[in-house]
Amino acid sequence: MTTYRSGFACFVGRPNTGKSTLTNAIVGSKVAITSSKPQTTRHAIRGIVQRPDSQLIIVDTPGLHRPRTLLGQRLNDVVRATWSEVDVIGFCVPANEKIGPGDKFIAAELVKLSRHTPVVGVVTKTDTASKNQIADQLMALQGVMEFADLIPVSAVDGFQVDAVADVLVSRLPEGPQLYPDGELTDEPEATLIAELIREAALEGVRDELPHSIAVTVEEILDREEREDMLDVYANLFVERDSQKGIVLGHKGERLREVGASARRQIEALLGSKVYLHLHVKVAKDWQRDPKQLRRLGF
Repeated sequence: MTTYRSGFACFVGRPNTGKSTLTNAIVGSKVAITSSKPQTTRHAIRGIVQRPDSQLIIVDTPGLHRPRTLLGQRLNDVVRATWSEVDVIGFCVPANEKIGPGDKFIAAELVKLSRHTPVVGVVTKTDTASKNQIADQLMALQGVMEFADLIPVSAVDGFQVDAVADVLVSRLPEGPQLYPDGELTDEPEATLIAELIREAALEGVRDELPHSIAVTVEEILDREEREDMLDVYANLFVERDSQKGIVLGHKGERLREVGASARRQIEALLGSKVYLHLHVKVAKDWQRDPKQLRRLGF
């Protein structure tokens, strides 16, 4: 008789090492937002992988980084709290970048945990590197710390995505199913919607803006005269008036694009037509203000 395994895994690494893209590829659905901007992930989002012999819950965490704001410190706290609670950790290093001080700093932290939590070395983004580069990176990673397993993967072209899931599952404890069949995440809909709006807003804004954007969903209401339509009311916060102008764009054009792009993703998530009411507000220096951080959910 096959043993049923269930438990939690998380991917860790510097910002922008492909953790969220890999999480989505393994779950088979978009549960974590992705962007070419580092430090896009701000919450620990759980994606649920349902398999006949197991249930793997992947916790997508922010990248560990040297914090420059109170928000940065809070994000690092989220990462460390998640590490201490999972059954297996995947340490992600891209195939096309040299292992640097940031990776070594994370490895030093993981060594302390690896006595009781297995750590798997994952070389990501193999679609961006040659076979020799991938082999060199696997060798280099081996020299950083002792891993329970080492595996290369590309979430973009699907190379070894299932194999990574197999490796993680093999390290889970025996146990019952933790979530009902059919669930892909345990995140509240409002959190996922806010993240999709933030992802749309991040695309194409100037480099100084990524960390200044926060989104809250105020209400999700059924449209009275139309059963197939939902009204979603959301606020997009920036830290300064000048940033508000950047997000709005010329005559509000940029915000309309953000709204249209986010609406398509939200409709796919909810399986319903959506009218998105999006307002841009200024919350001065919110990343550094404990009161505002609490209000925005951090």
